[in-house]
Amino acid sequence: MPLSDPGCERRQYHTRDIQVKGFFRADGLWDIEGHMRDTKTYPFENAHRGTIEPGDAVHDMLLRITIDDQMVIHGAEAVTVAGPYTLCGDIAPDYERLIGLRIGAGFHREVKKRLGGRAGCTHLSELLYPMATVCYQTVYASRDAARRDFGLPADPPSSQDDKRPGHIDACHAMRADGPLIKEIWPQYYEGEEAADTRGLSGTDR
Repeated sequence: MPLSDPGCERRQYHTRDIQVKGFFRADGLWDIEGHMRDTKTYPFENAHRGTIEPGDAVHDMLLRITIDDQMVIHGAEAVTVAGPYTLCGDIAPDYERLIGLRIGAGFHREVKKRLGGRAGCTHLSELLYPMATVCYQTVYASRDAARRDFGLPADPPSSQDDKRPGHIDACHAMRADGPLIKEIWPQYYEGEEAADTRGLSGTDR
């Protein structure tokens, strides 16, 4: 279902396109690649680039991180194809500082420590937010299919399989007392019916 009609005349002036792709590599690692592009619908003058025409990229930036199954970053590469200033791309090599970080709790805090403010590029660092999400969507959701496609043996059973899934309570749909958790992981369901069951289990009959 689309958004509702805005109810008044309007004109578009800016577009930011973000695309993130996840790849499995033959060496068993994963590449997550992000691409961010800003464009305007009108021409304007820029001190470093002259006239930027409608549809020309104001920002055009790419970032790749290479991670393992545990979400640890083994490689990082950034490229600034276009920026508003000629020196924008000078900071790109510094994104190798991401190497060694782990995608998970506290990741963005660590990114700010290494690449925040004058130590990084606002737009490249912002691109890491959707890229971090795609890390999970790619590795956890696609690992079995990727290993099969590359002719690699399936992962052995993990002790993590018996633990409460981390995305329970991460959003409205995955709330612990909701119908989805009751359907998919009834052992972790925390709705009223579960409370009633626990109460009965402790009652003498």
